[in-house]
Amino acid sequence: MRRVFVPPDQVGEDRIIVRGDDVKHMRDVLRMEPGDSVTVTCGRGMDYHCEIDSIAESEITLAIREAVPDKSELPVKISLYQALPKGDKLELVIQKAVELGACEIIPIRSERCVVRLDEAKAAKKLPRWQRIAEEAAKQSGRGIVPEVLPVMDYKAAVERASTADRILIPYEMCEDYETVRRLREGIREGIQSIAVFIGSEGGFERSEVEEVLAAGGEEISLGHRILRTETAAIAVLAHLMLVIEEEKCAR
Repeated sequence: MRRVFVPPDQVGEDRIIVRGDDVKHMRDVLRMEPGDSVTVTCGRGMDYHCEIDSIAESEITLAIREAVPDKSELPVKISLYQALPKGDKLELVIQKAVELGACEIIPIRSERCVVRLDEAKAAKKLPRWQRIAEEAAKQSGRGIVPEVLPVMDYKAAVERASTADRILIPYEMCEDYETVRRLREGIREGIQSIAVFIGSEGGFERSEVEEVLAAGGEEISLGHRILRTETAAIAVLAHLMLVIEEEKCAR
C-alpha cells in the first residue's frame, strides 16, 4: 500500500489532508482515484489506513478507516555520524541508512575527508539529502522520515554523540571482539540510543578515535577486511538492525 507522510496538523479526527508534492504524485503519476487505499503517517508512531475521499487541484482528502500503532521503527534510536565521502557516496549512505533503521544522519568533517564543503555549499546540498531520506522512508515503510542534519565539525559531533547510551566507532586496528557481546547485552537491558561513527575513505586519525573513546565510546571490529566507507556504514547498520530486532522479539 502506498505510504504518505504528512505533518501532524494535517491529521484530523476522521480526515487527513494531503498537500504539497504528494498531491501531484498521487494524482498525476500514480493515477490514484477516490476509493483507492493509502497509508499515512505523521511521525507520531501511528499508521492511518485511509481511503481517498476527494482529489482537488492543491489537496487530497483522505477518510481514516483504521489507526494502528506503527511497527516499522526500531526500539533503539540509531544516529549515524558519517564523515563526508567523495562524490555522491553520501547519497547512497543516506538512502541505505534510512532503509536499515537509522533515525538521523549527521554528515561530519574529519581530518582525512577529501571533500571540504563550506557552510554555503553544504546548505545547498541539505535539501537534496533530505529528499533522499524521505523517498527511502516511503519506499521502506518507515514510520518517520529520518532527519539529515547540517554538516557538523568533528568535535561538535563527538560532543553531541556523548549523550547516546552507546557510541561505536569501527576501527581497522581494533582487536576487541567483545564490543558486540557488550552491545547485545546493553540492547537486552533496554538501552535507548546508539551513535555510530563512520570514517571517510581514509578512515579516522588515531587522535579522532581517542576523542570518541574519551567520550565513552567503544571501538568495534568489522573483521579482517578493509571496507569502503559506504560499505562500512551499511555493514554496521545492518548488524545493529538484526541484533535489535532479534532482542526485541526475544523479550
